[in-house]
Amino acid sequence: KETYRKGEIIFERDEAASTLYIINTGQVKISSPSPAGHEAVLALLSDGEFFGELSLFDEKPHSATAQAMSNTSLLTLHRDDFLAFVRRQPEVAIKIFRVLSSRLRQTNEVLQDAAFLDIPSRLAKRLLELAESHGVRTTEGILIDLTLTQEEIAGMVGATRESVNKALRLYIDKGLISREKQRITVFQPQELRKRIFY
Repeated sequence: KETYRKGEIIFERDEAASTLYIINTGQVKISSPSPAGHEAVLALLSDGEFFGELSLFDEKPHSATAQAMSNTSLLTLHRDDFLAFVRRQPEVAIKIFRVLSSRLRQTNEVLQDAAFLDIPSRLAKRLLELAESHGVRTTEGILIDLTLTQEEIAGMVGATRESVNKALRLYIDKGLISREKQRITVFQPQELRKRIFY
Protein backbone atom coordinates (compact mmCIF):
# COMPACT_ATOMS: atom_id res chain seq x y z
CA LYS A 1 0.00 0.00 0.00
CA GLU A 2 1.26 3.50 -0.84
CA THR A 3 0.01 6.84 0.48
CA TYR A 4 0.26 10.30 -1.07
CA ARG A 5 -0.62 13.73 0.25
CA LYS A 6 -2.79 16.13 -1.71
CA GLY A 7 -0.78 17.57 -4.59
CA GLU A 8 1.91 14.87 -4.59
CA ILE A 9 2.97 13.38 -7.92
CA ILE A 10 2.50 9.62 -8.10
CA PHE A 11 4.33 9.31 -11.40
CA GLU A 12 5.21 11.58 -14.29
CA ARG A 13 4.81 11.19 -18.00
CA ASP A 14 7.70 9.27 -19.65
CA GLU A 15 8.78 7.67 -16.38
CA ALA A 16 9.53 3.94 -16.48
CA ALA A 17 6.42 1.98 -15.57
CA SER A 18 5.72 -1.50 -14.21
CA THR A 19 2.86 -1.06 -11.74
CA LEU A 20 -0.94 -1.05 -11.72
CA TYR A 21 -2.40 1.36 -9.15
CA ILE A 22 -5.79 0.83 -7.52
CA ILE A 23 -7.32 3.69 -5.51
CA ASN A 24 -8.21 2.50 -2.03
CA THR A 25 -9.29 5.95 -0.84
CA GLY A 26 -8.81 9.39 -2.35
CA GLN A 27 -8.80 11.05 -5.75
CA VAL A 28 -6.25 11.04 -8.56
CA LYS A 29 -5.87 13.31 -11.58
CA ILE A 30 -4.45 11.88 -14.80
CA SER A 31 -3.10 14.60 -17.06
CA SER A 32 -0.78 15.26 -19.96
CA PRO A 33 1.46 18.35 -19.58
CA SER A 34 2.46 20.59 -22.48
CA PRO A 35 5.93 22.13 -22.97
CA ALA A 36 4.36 25.54 -22.25
CA GLY A 37 3.27 24.43 -18.79
CA HIS A 38 -0.42 23.80 -19.51
CA GLU A 39 -2.08 20.45 -19.02
CA ALA A 40 -4.84 18.40 -20.58
CA VAL A 41 -6.82 16.67 -17.84
CA LEU A 42 -7.56 13.18 -19.12
CA ALA A 43 -9.35 11.65 -16.14
CA LEU A 44 -10.36 12.23 -12.52
CA LEU A 45 -10.44 8.93 -10.66
CA SER A 46 -11.64 7.95 -7.19
CA ASP A 47 -12.19 4.97 -4.86
CA GLY A 48 -12.05 1.58 -6.58
CA GLU A 49 -10.77 2.87 -9.92
CA PHE A 50 -7.36 1.98 -11.32
CA PHE A 51 -4.68 3.51 -13.53
CA GLY A 52 -1.24 2.73 -14.95
CA GLU A 53 -2.57 -0.31 -16.76
CA LEU A 54 -1.31 0.55 -20.27
CA SER A 55 2.31 0.02 -19.31
CA LEU A 56 1.54 -3.45 -18.00
CA PHE A 57 0.63 -4.51 -21.52
CA ASP A 58 3.11 -2.63 -23.75
CA GLU A 59 6.03 -2.23 -21.26
CA LYS A 60 6.48 1.40 -22.31
CA PRO A 61 6.88 4.46 -20.06
CA HIS A 62 3.86 6.22 -18.60
CA SER A 63 1.90 8.17 -21.22
CA ALA A 64 0.55 10.69 -18.67
CA THR A 65 1.16 12.15 -15.22
CA ALA A 66 -0.74 10.99 -12.11
CA GLN A 67 -1.22 13.35 -9.16
CA ALA A 68 -3.10 12.96 -5.88
CA MET A 69 -5.98 15.46 -5.67
CA SER A 70 -6.58 14.63 -2.02
CA ASN A 71 -4.83 12.51 0.59
CA THR A 72 -4.81 9.21 -1.23
CA SER A 73 -4.15 5.56 -0.41
CA LEU A 74 -3.21 3.24 -3.27
CA LEU A 75 -2.88 -0.50 -3.66
CA THR A 76 -0.19 -1.56 -6.12
CA LEU A 77 0.29 -4.61 -8.30
CA HIS A 78 3.57 -5.06 -10.16
CA ARG A 79 3.72 -6.37 -13.73
CA ASP A 80 4.94 -9.89 -12.94
CA ASP A 81 2.29 -10.36 -10.25
CA PHE A 82 -0.36 -8.87 -12.52
CA LEU A 83 0.49 -11.16 -15.43
CA ALA A 84 0.52 -14.22 -13.16
CA PHE A 85 -2.86 -13.19 -11.78
CA VAL A 86 -4.32 -12.74 -15.28
CA ARG A 87 -3.03 -16.16 -16.33
CA ARG A 88 -4.89 -17.68 -13.38
CA GLN A 89 -8.02 -15.60 -13.93
CA PRO A 90 -8.28 -14.50 -17.60
CA GLU A 91 -11.64 -12.83 -16.98
CA VAL A 92 -9.73 -10.05 -15.18
CA ALA A 93 -8.11 -9.07 -18.50
CA ILE A 94 -11.56 -8.80 -20.11
CA LYS A 95 -12.68 -6.39 -17.37
CA ILE A 96 -9.57 -4.26 -17.88
CA PHE A 97 -10.14 -4.21 -21.64
CA ARG A 98 -13.67 -2.96 -20.99
CA VAL A 99 -12.30 -0.07 -18.96
CA LEU A 100 -9.69 0.67 -21.62
CA SER A 101 -12.40 0.68 -24.30
CA SER A 102 -14.51 3.05 -22.22
CA ARG A 103 -11.58 5.43 -21.77
CA LEU A 104 -10.81 5.33 -25.49
CA ARG A 105 -14.44 6.20 -26.26
CA GLN A 106 -14.24 9.10 -23.80
CA THR A 107 -11.09 10.34 -25.54
CA ASN A 108 -12.84 10.20 -28.90
CA GLU A 109 -15.77 12.14 -27.45
CA VAL A 110 -13.43 14.83 -26.08
CA LEU A 111 -11.90 15.22 -29.55
CA GLN A 112 -15.36 15.52 -31.11
CA ASP A 113 -16.41 18.08 -28.51
CA ALA A 114 -13.29 20.16 -29.21
CA ALA A 115 -14.18 20.14 -32.89
CA PHE A 116 -17.91 20.82 -32.68
CA LEU A 117 -18.70 22.56 -29.36
CA ASP A 118 -17.86 26.07 -28.24
CA ILE A 119 -16.26 26.62 -24.83
CA PRO A 120 -19.49 27.29 -22.83
CA SER A 121 -21.02 24.14 -24.33
CA ARG A 122 -17.94 22.06 -23.51
CA LEU A 123 -17.91 23.43 -19.98
CA ALA A 124 -21.61 22.67 -19.47
CA LYS A 125 -21.14 19.12 -20.71
CA ARG A 126 -18.10 18.51 -18.52
CA LEU A 127 -19.82 19.91 -15.41
CA LEU A 128 -22.77 17.59 -15.98
CA GLU A 129 -20.42 14.62 -16.37
CA LEU A 130 -18.62 15.53 -13.15
CA ALA A 131 -21.95 15.97 -11.35
CA GLU A 132 -22.89 12.45 -12.42
CA SER A 133 -19.55 10.80 -11.57
CA HIS A 134 -18.54 12.82 -8.48
CA GLY A 135 -21.80 14.48 -7.45
CA VAL A 136 -23.25 14.60 -3.96
CA ARG A 137 -26.88 15.70 -3.60
CA THR A 138 -27.41 18.56 -1.16
CA THR A 139 -30.42 20.68 -0.28
CA GLU A 140 -29.23 23.26 -2.83
CA GLY A 141 -28.27 21.05 -5.75
CA ILE A 142 -25.52 18.63 -6.82
CA LEU A 143 -22.14 19.35 -5.26
CA ILE A 144 -19.22 18.15 -7.40
CA ASP A 145 -17.10 16.56 -4.68
CA LEU A 146 -13.75 17.70 -6.07
CA THR A 147 -11.61 20.76 -5.47
CA LEU A 148 -10.85 22.08 -8.95
CA THR A 149 -8.73 25.06 -9.94
CA GLN A 150 -9.64 27.09 -13.00
CA GLU A 151 -6.52 25.68 -14.67
CA GLU A 152 -7.75 22.13 -14.07
CA ILE A 153 -11.22 22.94 -15.40
CA ALA A 154 -9.61 24.55 -18.44
CA GLY A 155 -7.54 21.39 -18.92
CA MET A 156 -10.71 19.31 -18.95
CA VAL A 157 -12.41 21.32 -21.67
CA GLY A 158 -9.34 22.18 -23.75
CA ALA A 159 -9.52 25.94 -23.28
CA THR A 160 -7.59 28.78 -21.67
CA ARG A 161 -8.17 29.69 -18.04
CA GLU A 162 -9.49 33.09 -19.11
CA SER A 163 -12.08 31.54 -21.44
CA VAL A 164 -13.21 29.09 -18.78
CA ASN A 165 -13.45 31.87 -16.19
CA LYS A 166 -15.73 33.80 -18.55
CA ALA A 167 -17.97 30.75 -19.13
CA LEU A 168 -18.10 29.96 -15.39
CA ARG A 169 -19.09 33.54 -14.65
CA LEU A 170 -21.86 33.30 -17.28
CA TYR A 171 -23.36 30.23 -15.60
CA ILE A 172 -22.96 31.69 -12.11
CA ASP A 173 -24.70 34.93 -13.16
CA LYS A 174 -27.57 32.92 -14.64
CA GLY A 175 -27.98 30.97 -11.39
CA LEU A 176 -27.14 27.60 -12.94
CA ILE A 177 -24.10 26.90 -10.74
CA SER A 178 -22.13 28.31 -7.82
CA ARG A 179 -18.41 28.10 -7.12
CA GLU A 180 -17.00 28.47 -3.63
CA LYS A 181 -13.55 27.39 -2.39
CA GLN A 182 -12.86 25.58 -5.69
CA ARG A 183 -16.02 23.50 -5.37
CA ILE A 184 -18.87 23.74 -7.85
CA THR A 185 -22.54 23.10 -7.13
CA VAL A 186 -24.92 22.52 -10.04
CA PHE A 187 -28.35 24.00 -9.31
CA GLN A 188 -30.20 23.38 -12.58
CA PRO A 189 -28.76 20.41 -14.53
CA GLN A 190 -31.59 20.47 -17.08
CA GLU A 191 -30.97 24.13 -17.87
CA LEU A 192 -27.22 23.46 -18.07
CA ARG A 193 -27.92 20.62 -20.53
CA LYS A 194 -29.78 23.07 -22.79
CA ARG A 195 -26.52 25.03 -23.10
CA ILE A 196 -24.85 22.23 -25.03
CA PHE A 197 -25.15 23.27 -28.70
CA TYR A 198 -23.78 21.08 -31.47
